[in-house]
Amino acid sequence: MGLDQYLSRKIYVGAEYEHRNVTGVIDIKVDGKPVKVNFDKVSYITESIAYWRKASSIHAYFVKYVQNGVDDCGEYDVTVEQLQELVDLCQKVLKTAVTVDGQVWNGETWTKKEGTVHNYKAGKVIVNQDEVEELLPTQEGFFFGGTDYDEWYLKDLENTINQLTPYLNDKESDFVYRASW
Repeated sequence: MGLDQYLSRKIYVGAEYEHRNVTGVIDIKVDGKPVKVNFDKVSYITESIAYWRKASSIHAYFVKYVQNGVDDCGEYDVTVEQLQELVDLCQKVLKTAVTVDGQVWNGETWTKKEGTVHNYKAGKVIVNQDEVEELLPTQEGFFFGGTDYDEWYLKDLENTINQLTPYLNDKESDFVYRASW
């Protein structure tokens, strides 16, 4: 349970239109059993190209700049320019963030009579949180994970850059973001 985020790439094939001269074979098996697909009716092929788990700052970016502030677990079209803006923003935050040794939440939480207790471990925390938050804020939400500005936040940004960079020159595909929780 929690915030799961997906970015898909839809590649237009248009095999259903004879004038496109699309040829190929689709040979898929699931658990050893063939899945029948009529190639002549394939319009798009969809690939999962990015996945995030509880990366609330990345989700906040998509909600603000792609979903017009609507946070509803829907599917939203994303432009290559928006992906580039997100990568640029992540890179800027990584250059801006100043880290020091500190205590970071390791994701474990217990409920005791005294209330909720978080388990912490040694790690890196961002000391110029206000500056970083101005660029790419985290977002609270139902099981969205931590909202601290620390090494986990920075790892989400590095992960985003690594996942999106290979697709920044792809002007032929359509991209779709969705989140669920």
